[in-house]
Amino acid sequence: MVEFDEAHRAVHYPPDRRFRVWIRPSILAGVAIAIAALVAAAWIEVAVAGMPLIPGVPQAYPSGFAAPHGFPVWVRYCHFFNFLFVALLVRSGLSILMDHPRLYFNDGCTPNSEWLRVTPLKVPSDRLWTAKDDARYISPLAGTPGYRHTIGIARAWHFINVHGFILTGVIFIAMLFSTEQWRRIVPTSPTVLLQAWNTFVHYATFHLPPEPNGFYGYNALQQLAYFSAVFVFGPVAIATGISMSPAVVNRFPWYARIFGGRQAARSIHFLNMLGFVSFLVVHVTLVVMTGFARNMNHIVMGTDDLRPAGIFWGALGIAVVILSWVLAHYLSWYHPRKVQLALKSVTYPMQRLTLNRLMPRQKYSEKDVSAYFWPNGKMPVRDDWKRLAENGFHDFRLKVGGLVDNPLELSLADLERIGEVEHITMHHCIQGWSGIAKWGGIPMKTLIDMARPKPEAKVVAFVSFGEALYGGDYYDTQSLENVQKPQSLLASKMNGEPLPPLYGAPLRLRVENQLGYKMVKWIERIEFVASEKSLGKGEGGKNEDDEYFDLLPNI
Repeated sequence: MVEFDEAHRAVHYPPDRRFRVWIRPSILAGVAIAIAALVAAAWIEVAVAGMPLIPGVPQAYPSGFAAPHGFPVWVRYCHFFNFLFVALLVRSGLSILMDHPRLYFNDGCTPNSEWLRVTPLKVPSDRLWTAKDDARYISPLAGTPGYRHTIGIARAWHFINVHGFILTGVIFIAMLFSTEQWRRIVPTSPTVLLQAWNTFVHYATFHLPPEPNGFYGYNALQQLAYFSAVFVFGPVAIATGISMSPAVVNRFPWYARIFGGRQAARSIHFLNMLGFVSFLVVHVTLVVMTGFARNMNHIVMGTDDLRPAGIFWGALGIAVVILSWVLAHYLSWYHPRKVQLALKSVTYPMQRLTLNRLMPRQKYSEKDVSAYFWPNGKMPVRDDWKRLAENGFHDFRLKVGGLVDNPLELSLADLERIGEVEHITMHHCIQGWSGIAKWGGIPMKTLIDMARPKPEAKVVAFVSFGEALYGGDYYDTQSLENVQKPQSLLASKMNGEPLPPLYGAPLRLRVENQLGYKMVKWIERIEFVASEKSLGKGEGGKNEDDEYFDLLPNI
């Protein structure tokens, strides 16, 4: 176990480390009924018509088999690297899930509307319960990096590995269709569906169907399974991952609606992961049951024989994958800044050229406003904020300074007189929840024009009355470019009312192309600076400094 100091131990290794999975009974019953119906149909068919005939297939000789045979070296290498990257994606994905351990099919994320809950706790109604409180512990044996509130590093590993996963997939598909190997896994006749059902009937009634030699071809059910793994699970994982990007969804709201909404896409993303894992379990089981040594030689050595070489080198490959988990754990806890900077070097330039260029254009209506909006962050404990809150923030003055030609000091009334606008937008939290609300306030572009930043000012820092997770004043930064995008507000109202203290009064930032932690609550002052490097630990914000979050979270 990692040796934490007192502050980090309280966050990462809490006393309550219980784990429980709850699934909405109606969904659980529906899945059970669907599976039972398929199995019952198989048994009824056997009872009425007998065991279905599966056409014989050649067992050893390529001359009798139409499809290409063998596993070229590119197939074998892609097979290994896909396993490596998928395993790390699953482990990091589980750590991300545990920061908001609930899955929904509604974008409002109202407590008790979830269909899956990976926590023993229901949201209490008798006290303040934030999304930070709701996060759960996960063992580092199961997740990377594991423990609790480690989503910053978990995201780093997830997005580093997703590049490897996509690259491996692109190479595999390119090679697949530039050779005859595609014929092994792409069905070319509807009779494959009938043959796949006949094969399923054998398995469902506890009979092993005639098993072809996988070196030369697969049975119909195997073919559909491999086709799904390559052409369904992979693309769906990528597509639903993109649909959780605030930059994409807030520019193209229709994209998330393809999947039923942002939270439905998150649920499908999780179910797709279960599909990958289920495929792996069944795949490995059948590899062992249908001739382990021969099957290992097929995919590891590219030969069709019974030598032990495939088992030895395959075991070594599995050991390398497990070692990658150990290495990721070590780097996460002993060199987290290097992991954070590695992600930044991979994604930051590409995001600036792609996602960060998208201009938010959300158009939600009043009826879309969420009935519940998760509170988050530590409420300010400073005496000056409490005194301001008691007076309804009438005495509050926003100070705007730094590298500007016209420093400002403005009350809430002053800001209202400048001219407020309203936008109904979806909030995307890094933890996973979302919510739709109507925000009113002054456009950041208007405030910037009034302050007249100096030419050397490239970054805007927002300093909060609130505290960060490990203590210390919370702050975050935005590029001058981003805070001038459409729908960027310095909000003083929420859903037509003065901004409640719980949600960030007196002021909070709205920058709709990024995740929520960049939208600082309880703003005390704004400063224009030349670079984020001059503040804190130089990473761009308190979460970036201490929790290794992304500097530019467009996804």
